[in-house]
Amino acid sequence: MQQMSTPESAAAGTYKNAAAKDAQGDATFSITQLADEFNVTTRAIRFYEDKDLLHPSRQGQTRVYRPRDRARLALIVRGKAVGFSLGEIKELIDLYDTYGDERQYLIAQEKFREQISNLEQQKQDIDVQIELLQEGCDRMLQLAKQADGEA
Repeated sequence: MQQMSTPESAAAGTYKNAAAKDAQGDATFSITQLADEFNVTTRAIRFYEDKDLLHPSRQGQTRVYRPRDRARLALIVRGKAVGFSLGEIKELIDLYDTYGDERQYLIAQEKFREQISNLEQQKQDIDVQIELLQEGCDRMLQLAKQADGEA
């Protein structure tokens, strides 16, 4: 069984490796290739570019994405999957460009823990809502049985 890597471990490693590959001038990607790989629309990728999350180069009218852009897109997709806003994702991505390894990881870890706490609270809220709805369903069933017995 394949283990799913965590956003902080997989994305961080991917981003660092991509930065090194960019320096070597390795592979490039089209917007369509990235859209297919990450199951997002090309419009979404252009939106992320408009929000200063991606920085492709251009050859004429064609966007050319480097491994670093691909890694940033991976961070964006993973961040959205765990409930971060695009603003929060940008802050996390900018950590990689601003700080040394240890500090960026500690700041990211703090943000991840905050998000875990937020998600745990949402889960508790959802559990309460489900319980209330279940009670409502039970009550509606009782009322339906009573109404059927009166007819």
